[in-house]
Amino acid sequence: MSSTFYLTTPIYYVNAPPHLGHLYTTVVGDCLRRHFTQRGRDVFFLTGTDEHGRNIEKAAQSAGIPTQQHVDQTAAKFQQMLVDFSLESSRFIRTTDPAHKAGAQKLFQTLKDNGHIYKGQYDGLYCVACNQYYTEREAVSQGDEKTCPVHGLALERVKEESYFFRLSAFQQPLLEHYRKHPEFIRPEGRLNEVIAFVSGGLEDLSVSRTSVRWGIPVPGDPSHTLYVWLDALSNYITALGYGNEEYDGFQKYWPANLHLVGKDILRFHTVYWPAFLMGAGLELPRQVYAHGMWISGGRKMSKTLGNVINIHALRKHFSVDAVRYFIFREKSFGDDSDFNYPAFIRRYNGELAAGIGNLSSRTLTLVQSSLGGKVPQAGADADNEKVRAVAREVKEEFLAQMEQLEFNVALQSAWRLISETDQYLQATKPWALAKEPSRIAELEKSLGTAAEVLRHLAVMLYPLMPQSMESLWGQLGLAGSPSRENPERLEWGGAGARAMGGAVAALFQRYNEKEVLATLQAEGEYRPEGVPPAAEAPKAPPEGGAEAGVISIDDFMKVDLRVGIVKTADRVQGADKLLKLEVDLGEEQPRQILAGIAMAYAPQELVGRRVVVVANLAPRKMRGLESRGMLLAATGEDGKPALVVPPENVPPGAKVR
Repeated sequence: MSSTFYLTTPIYYVNAPPHLGHLYTTVVGDCLRRHFTQRGRDVFFLTGTDEHGRNIEKAAQSAGIPTQQHVDQTAAKFQQMLVDFSLESSRFIRTTDPAHKAGAQKLFQTLKDNGHIYKGQYDGLYCVACNQYYTEREAVSQGDEKTCPVHGLALERVKEESYFFRLSAFQQPLLEHYRKHPEFIRPEGRLNEVIAFVSGGLEDLSVSRTSVRWGIPVPGDPSHTLYVWLDALSNYITALGYGNEEYDGFQKYWPANLHLVGKDILRFHTVYWPAFLMGAGLELPRQVYAHGMWISGGRKMSKTLGNVINIHALRKHFSVDAVRYFIFREKSFGDDSDFNYPAFIRRYNGELAAGIGNLSSRTLTLVQSSLGGKVPQAGADADNEKVRAVAREVKEEFLAQMEQLEFNVALQSAWRLISETDQYLQATKPWALAKEPSRIAELEKSLGTAAEVLRHLAVMLYPLMPQSMESLWGQLGLAGSPSRENPERLEWGGAGARAMGGAVAALFQRYNEKEVLATLQAEGEYRPEGVPPAAEAPKAPPEGGAEAGVISIDDFMKVDLRVGIVKTADRVQGADKLLKLEVDLGEEQPRQILAGIAMAYAPQELVGRRVVVVANLAPRKMRGLESRGMLLAATGEDGKPALVVPPENVPPGAKVR
């Protein structure tokens, strides 16, 4: 295993202030930085801001301020997010930094010198909102108009001189890399999605614009500026000193061990970025992990719906570690998940306050009141044999799960140790032993065992909840910091008898759910009724109406059947029959649909397939996930579902009549 670990989040586009999605990826990066540092690796963690493009130029003009002033102000808000949530990066890069500009220009020039860039005429479709070019095949047809498949906005027809990158030449090298290194893209469903896209054919990519002035000039031809994604993606190497003398670290840290990205920018990081690196003769990153999105009330966050989670409100009303715990525990890293305040408070009260918080408070309170504040050394006997065994098992599980980015599962493992310790205390009853001076030895064994479990938990959980675990460490009377303890080396009884580190302080105070929600509601951050209710179900026909089992043409016309294209497909954890699909129906965003077809179809064979969807079915929840539609399927001769498949020439969103 290498002694270094290079970890990145995307650099965040500064056209708007930071939101929960930005916070989430950065919290995950901060957690991994702390975890692998504990385990003895030299970790370099990069984050920063992407500050070029037409959108930013327009925003500055609307605000009536110079563009540089606009990006300075917005970048400062991202930097403040790191301060507010105690996030520590090794470097915060901005694409307006002179060092980055020099490195991005070197990458362009290297690609050109290697014969991968040529000048031509661009004539195609462009989305200003996502800074991306789309082919006719990718664009969504809305009447006579072509719209962006992500934003639903009208695409601009752009015709101008441009430099092109020979992306088409890298189709087979990319597919070969995916085949040889299936771990390159995670989770597996995202790998299948990218393979399907690349297998469909790649077109050369326009990598310069003459109509955008707020950007990095093309070397030797300043009438052009670099395509914003070529500019932005190069930050991963320019921040290490590639093409500039400002930084020094490229030889030490590159290639990156892990790029953390949202699934909405997967293609840029797994198609364009590795192709650029291949063209420049540079090594590819070891892995790109695309996580899911946070939604609220079962829907994408939107100011119109009133379901946006304001990160400033989170910081105002909750501790940093409460926020960190919820987003790690609530969500499987690769999947979408719902963020809502009632669930947040209930998980906090039930698992933090009543879990590790309660275990810590009652253990240390008894140590202080009954043992004079002296923490006993943990022993090993028949009474605590099971606790010790679970502690060993949990440590190994936890380490493996953190390496796989299974944060929610790692926390489940840790809470298994808490549960086992609670059962041990119920059996040994230290509160009763404290009343019998003759049984002081038994009391010391009981509390010593609980204190040792807390020591283990403080070390393991430190990366996920650093502030509270530092507090617990100090209260346990332990020297140094859990940040300097390697969880791999945790051994039972590794700390001797010692004095507590001062008075007992609650790690997690319980929240009064009604009071907190009322405050959030008064501040406009929470709406009890949630999202608008789903459409009412059709009423039953009056008695004496149509023949039983027969519907009228009017009834049938109420069913909205649409053609969709499956964009992603994943198995639902713990469900043998369910698959979770994202289906493009020609709308602003793909729909999440749960389908009981896992016994007949593997997820990878569904990506790119056309299906028929009941589009106006009321949303429903299954396994805690919302399904917004239903796939049409027949029952085959083998008893398994067989999807109804429309012809390939039918576009997504087309109505089935």
